[in-house]
Amino acid sequence: MGFSYQLYSSRNFPPLANTLKELGEAGYDSAEGYGGVYGDLAALAEGLKANGLTMPTGHFGIDQLENDVEGVLTIARTVGMKRIYCPYLMPDQRPTTLQGWRDFGARLQKASAPYKAAGYGFGWHNHDFEFFALEGSTAQEAIFEGGPDLEWEMDVAWVVRGGADPLAWIDRHGHRVTTAHVKDIAPKGEKLDEDGWADVGTGIVDWKAIMAALRSKTPCSTFVMEHDNPSDQSRFITVSIANAKAL
Repeated sequence: MGFSYQLYSSRNFPPLANTLKELGEAGYDSAEGYGGVYGDLAALAEGLKANGLTMPTGHFGIDQLENDVEGVLTIARTVGMKRIYCPYLMPDQRPTTLQGWRDFGARLQKASAPYKAAGYGFGWHNHDFEFFALEGSTAQEAIFEGGPDLEWEMDVAWVVRGGADPLAWIDRHGHRVTTAHVKDIAPKGEKLDEDGWADVGTGIVDWKAIMAALRSKTPCSTFVMEHDNPSDQSRFITVSIANAKAL
């Protein structure tokens, strides 16, 4: 199992080359891509290699996944990805009924076809809104009903912020979890300048129990450190991997 880093965490700390150097020095195995780092693929691939990193996973928006298949595949091939995840829907794009979310799950499954045919895993990455109560269920359940073959990149802290129990979801859908986002939530009222997020192992998420469950009940192969708004990139990078490796 590898320790990765979602490069979105460092979007406010350019240049990317310096971030990759810090990740390599801190002992990360890999980094996870998102739209903001795909502009210069040759430089990205070179930077990863120079720092002993790989990029097994990457995020791509639904519109790009559906309408620019060759572009996505070119990115994935160039940096050596193994799995592709759709990470988000803007509020105005989100269904408002369970059936709408089932249809979206089916849409994701249809979009996955060319990528799976090319040998890539394909799945959904959650936020909090998928876990809000809806018609006696949740959007996340409906997505899985509509997309029975979808993998899941489980963002554990967003599950918690959505009011759900990560351990219960691992029990029900652990077979889908091929990658997990490892992030933490600060105690209420703290770290407000960082949107209430915390370095891994310094917040309220029970990472010891959750990491044990991910390791024993899922095929998860990559643990991705993430912080949506760190005030200090270097602190987050080093503290988080040290604490995660100790779990």
